Amino acid sequence: MKRAIVIILDSLGIGHAPDAAEFSDEGANTLGTILKAFPDIHIPHLKSLGFLNIEGVDAEGVTSPKGVYGRLYSVSKGKDTTIGHWELMGLQVDQPLPTYPEGFPDEVIKPFIEQTGRGVLCNKPYSGTEVIKEYAKEQKETGKWIVYTSNDSVFQIAAHEEWIPLEELYRACKIARKILTDEHAVARVIARPYVGTFGDFVRTANRRDFSLDPFSSTVLDHLKEEGKEVIGIGKIEDIFNGAGITRAIHTKNNEDGMHQTIQLVKEDVEGLLFTNLVDFDAMYGHRRNIEGYKNAIEAFDVQLGELLDVLRPDDLLILTADHGNDPGFRGTDHTREMVPVVIYQKDLTPASFGTKVGFYHIGQTVADHLGVKGTGLGETLLR
Repeated sequence: MKRAIVIILDSLGIGHAPDAAEFSDEGANTLGTILKAFPDIHIPHLKSLGFLNIEGVDAEGVTSPKGVYGRLYSVSKGKDTTIGHWELMGLQVDQPLPTYPEGFPDEVIKPFIEQTGRGVLCNKPYSGTEVIKEYAKEQKETGKWIVYTSNDSVFQIAAHEEWIPLEELYRACKIARKILTDEHAVARVIARPYVGTFGDFVRTANRRDFSLDPFSSTVLDHLKEEGKEVIGIGKIEDIFNGAGITRAIHTKNNEDGMHQTIQLVKEDVEGLLFTNLVDFDAMYGHRRNIEGYKNAIEAFDVQLGELLDVLRPDDLLILTADHGNDPGFRGTDHTREMVPVVIYQKDLTPASFGTKVGFYHIGQTVADHLGVKGTGLGETLLR
């Protein structure tokens, strides 16, 4: 019974991509920033697999890594979660998805107001935590949505769970998703619920992403067509808008995501376990919290050790990322970076594959391991 376990360390880039200048991201290096600040980071399990042996990583690796390791850089036109995950599963995005540095136009905002029955505050790029501080008082007084965006292709709606019911927020996101089509087809509409009192607001784990449908089939679709299970853990179901997913488990945080993954590995599941660990990005990358990011990697490494202990001989484990989000870089947005890859199987011959073009090699590696067709892009990383 063959299985693949793919875990996305969301935003853990390892150095600016060759085309980073096109995204104003030259010099970005998420892992590099963390290692520079905390060279004594304690990640024994990641190190043992070859994580610090990857080309370009400025750290002391191990003499005899246990895994296959290397780095990939994206060919798709974007640096957000949706595009990164789609390319990882064999779908290349050649046209940039729309962004709104000046806010959304009237042809988007007017029907959104009419169909949701509430007005709109902000409507411009903003930090997700700062926008709540700035507009929460007015939201409580008026009942209006806080709508904002970023440098990514996103339409985000923030609402206090005690002032606007959570289900109404989700319904508003679905309305926005129907409006945002054609030239305004943003990658994701994101529900950003929060709670708390003035001076002490926190975003909750009830976030939901409403994505575009993938433009064509991915490895997930091929697995599902062949009767394999495709279990999305975390926000995977949202990122693919359900396409190719047979079962979805939404999680509270990184710890819960790893716990759910470990429990599933202990079961007789055949197919793909596909996990996204979003805290690296949402809690530490966007918030430019270097120490928090370092602590999250160390906490993940502890659970990685638990996972390694329960893997079966035929299980293929792949650790990678979807983009960068350098906590020491300017701004608060994603950064165009190469991503690490570490692959482990108990009888695998360790090796470095260096640097390869295209995230889609991950999808082809999964397809080959599980005996289904790929999308025609990439090659297995195990040759």
